Amino acid sequence: MATKITLEGNVRNEFGKGVARRLRVANLIPASIYAGGAEPVHVTLPMRETTLSLRHANALFTIKFGKESRIAVVKDVQRNPVKRIVEHIDFYEVKAGEKIDVEVPVFVEGTPKGAAVAFVDVQELKVRADVSNLPERLVVNVDGLTDGTKVFAKDVKLPKGVVLDMDGEESVVSVTVPEDAAPEEPAAAPAADAAAPAAEAPAAE
Repeated sequence: MATKITLEGNVRNEFGKGVARRLRVANLIPASIYAGGAEPVHVTLPMRETTLSLRHANALFTIKFGKESRIAVVKDVQRNPVKRIVEHIDFYEVKAGEKIDVEVPVFVEGTPKGAAVAFVDVQELKVRADVSNLPERLVVNVDGLTDGTKVFAKDVKLPKGVVLDMDGEESVVSVTVPEDAAPEEPAAAPAADAAAPAAEAPAAE
């Protein structure tokens, strides 16, 4: 189920780098809402609430401005390369019941067998889902998997109503023993039974 978030903003009629700087000083983020071939709606959103909301991948946003509102998903986020603050957001308007393509982050849980380690080959999976059922994350369980095992895209468990929208044969997680892993020590030989009698020495001729 998609995380639902409501943000309240205002219509934006001024543009340019100078305007964007003033907005950031005022703790506001400029954003645009696109809808097919229609002209985008330009708004400003509260910086703190909006930045925190971006922690939720594929959230479903209700953006209110004036007497209007739009339901949308995040299309692109522009961040300052040094400070990493959000400088601009592009949203894409969606309708109830609409199915869209999204990329979902992959997470690993569990512990492989022995010295093997799980490596994520693909950070995100492309899926298609209803806007009300966009997954926030996909989890691959590697508990007990052995060296050389691969988990392919087709093997990842998807929520009901979500379908894979990429090559199912693509490796998502690989389980392998790192080259620098310490070799497992062989089991120690069993100790001699102290109670057993010592073997007799051969008699001298």
